[in-house]
Amino acid sequence: MAPTLDSLDHVHIHVANRAQSEAWYARVLGLQRLPECEPWLSAQGPLTLGNATATVHLALFERPVEKCHSVVALRTTAAAFLAWRAHLSAILGHDVKAVDHHLAWSLYFSDPDGNPFEITSYEHQQIAGALGAAGAAPLQREEVTQPGAAPDVKP
Repeated sequence: MAPTLDSLDHVHIHVANRAQSEAWYARVLGLQRLPECEPWLSAQGPLTLGNATATVHLALFERPVEKCHSVVALRTTAAAFLAWRAHLSAILGHDVKAVDHHLAWSLYFSDPDGNPFEITSYEHQQIAGALGAAGAAPLQREEVTQPGAAPDVKP
């Protein structure tokens, strides 16, 4: 039997320019530089950002931008999900669609280097009710073409 794991510690994110990315992550996700991790900051080491409760850590590595096949998914409550949708739509300058996964709702977006992110909530009924009551823009439902494949989102 494998030993237990406590939690996910951090995710490596490759960015073209750490200073510009640090500003983007602060503005869009509210993440701030973690002073306790600054000893690792070097040309090859990461700039580590985190949220106020220390439950989310991203390690930004300055590297050539490549297509990323992994999505960083962040979980939230129904109320926060609705707030995130409004925040992301405003700050990114376009409507961020709520995607109905039948058991959960998700918002998808990318950072300026193309790294994909998802904000998700499993409080499905509360979000469906709130979006319906608000007369939200047309929602999207996922259609997964292959098991394990990324969803093909249809309006």
